[in-house]
Amino acid sequence: MSRTGKQPLADRTDLTAGRRSDASGVTADGAAWLASAGPYPRSTLAFWRERADAPVVLPCGAAFDVVSAPAIFGRRMLDRLWEEGPGAGPVAVHRGRMLLFAAPGTAQRLPSLLEWEEWGSRGRQDGSGRAGGVPPLLCHGNGDAVTVPAPVGGPGLMRSASRWLVAPDTRHPWLPGPEILLWAAVRAARAAVRISIFPPADQDASVYDVSRRR
Repeated sequence: MSRTGKQPLADRTDLTAGRRSDASGVTADGAAWLASAGPYPRSTLAFWRERADAPVVLPCGAAFDVVSAPAIFGRRMLDRLWEEGPGAGPVAVHRGRMLLFAAPGTAQRLPSLLEWEEWGSRGRQDGSGRAGGVPPLLCHGNGDAVTVPAPVGGPGLMRSASRWLVAPDTRHPWLPGPEILLWAAVRAARAAVRISIFPPADQDASVYDVSRRR
């Protein structure tokens, strides 16, 4: 630990290398994979060694695409992926939206699949005649960039506006493609909404078991 109280990436990844990731941080291999998305991976890794608690902006389209969903709907998609499907790749939260890291090319293909399902801008109609179903999903691919959460969370990790829910832990993570994310969106849209008078204290605090990751 440095005198400033910030934990260097080298220290954090030495402790986590080879272990499964969780919401607390990114392994050394996971950081290398994220850095490979940019044109200067070594510079990104060097920056994280000095500022492991700092998010960075990385381009999409090469190492990964990103599908951004509203937080509640994204949580439902993630639940479907883990409870009924093959699991998920890395997942983050940024400014109230869920970021699902996906296979390159997903951002180009997924919107057309959603349109084929007659969701698009019109949406499906519920019994009251109001548009329902899938809310707008933002698909970031070639030519786009996203803010990637810091490899190591600070003291306010669980309340941070930018944090990992499923942190990357390998140089070659499994990433869902457009068909799998379409499937998850279908299931999430059809899922019954359960209302509790005693909601969890932190709706965004789930940690997913990544041992099932493909």
